[in-house]
Amino acid sequence: MFKRSRKKIILAIMGSLILLFAVTLSVILLASYREIRQENRAMLQRYVELYYLEGETVSPASGTPADRPVQSDAPVGEPPDRTGVSAGKSPGMPDLPAGERPGTPTGDPPGRPPLDQKPDYQLATFYSVVFDEDDSVIAVDNGEKDVYSEEELTGIAGDILASGSASGRSGTLTYIVDRRPNYTLVAFMDNTVSESGLSTLLRNVLTVGGAAILIMFFLSLYLSKRIIRPLEENDQKQKQFISDASHELKTPLAVIGANAEMLSREIGGNEWLANIQYENDRMDGLIRQLLDLSRAENAEPQMEPVNFSRIVTGEELAFEMLAFEQGKTIQSDMEEGVQLTGNSTQLTQIVSILLDNAIRHAEGSEIGLTLKRQGHAAVLTVINDGEAIPPEKLTHLFDRFYRVDEARTDNGHHYGLGLSIAKAIAEKHGGSISVSCSGGKVRFTVSLPIKKR
Repeated sequence: MFKRSRKKIILAIMGSLILLFAVTLSVILLASYREIRQENRAMLQRYVELYYLEGETVSPASGTPADRPVQSDAPVGEPPDRTGVSAGKSPGMPDLPAGERPGTPTGDPPGRPPLDQKPDYQLATFYSVVFDEDDSVIAVDNGEKDVYSEEELTGIAGDILASGSASGRSGTLTYIVDRRPNYTLVAFMDNTVSESGLSTLLRNVLTVGGAAILIMFFLSLYLSKRIIRPLEENDQKQKQFISDASHELKTPLAVIGANAEMLSREIGGNEWLANIQYENDRMDGLIRQLLDLSRAENAEPQMEPVNFSRIVTGEELAFEMLAFEQGKTIQSDMEEGVQLTGNSTQLTQIVSILLDNAIRHAEGSEIGLTLKRQGHAAVLTVINDGEAIPPEKLTHLFDRFYRVDEARTDNGHHYGLGLSIAKAIAEKHGGSISVSCSGGKVRFTVSLPIKKR
């Protein structure tokens, strides 16, 4: 049981760590991608604002083209300086007073340089394609790079115009379409360099993080074994002590019982002798249950094909008289021919424990008993009317010697071991047992796999 619990604890811890790692990584990457893309879009937007063709007037206050173009003999289609800024006068740059540069983009806090004066803007790669009103290309700027040819940029820009999109991404390019009075500008920014850092970060985080998770996994396995081993040994010693003590006590109890019986024949009825016999019987019942629990937890039962429907039916008939004596009836609904592989003695015992428990604690007159196939499992359910069991007590219901009502005196040689034995039997058969309370009903459910061993 401790080994199974240890595995569950380790899996839960590792699952939590992996989930935390994945969520943290996702948040970091998403936040980084979002921030970089917003910054890239802001730089591209500023590039669009600063872009103008020869012959356009430029507002000195903002450095952006005025709405009304002016007549000029200068050739149309010469792109501006790619950064939109130069130390002096460049083709496409308006005459500005000495020392005056284009205005600060909206959103730049006071004390920070304008976006077009920042190093990342200065080093970014921009492309542009300009179309006239008839969708003919009048200017192309490939950034003086060999990454995209003018024909490739023209084709990409044409597809974007055909789609009607005003902004977005095309591969590693972020684009903005700016429709002006006499022409349409399709501006691009290459994100390859800016986003390659994130790819490197992702690769390194996955490599280092994966290695860290593996190291933590094997370290947790090692530490869990060191920490839980004393508990396992203590639990095993406790079980062995219970088993040994129970076996050793059987002989003296048998002797006491035999002597008490012989004495009662000689002296007849005696109050003190009756008390000795009663307590001896109680001790004998406790030892039998302790031995049953020890066998259920430690011994490997002999498995064979059994008809579980027949076992449940037989136990129902055996407990009908006990229920009748207490003014109760058993209402059964069982599916015939439920076959599984198990130990018939232990399966009989688990049905007996649940029926006995239901009859003793039922507040109503009916006990429900059902057996059904559900998928690849045989599901046995025992239901009785009773007060709701508090959740904090439900979790301890299958513990050894545990009783919901601690003040209740024993009646019928029951010591709080029955449900512990039932749980051990269910787990030995690869199944499970659970309890639930709702609507004034207490429901015990046993699920056993239908498979060959």
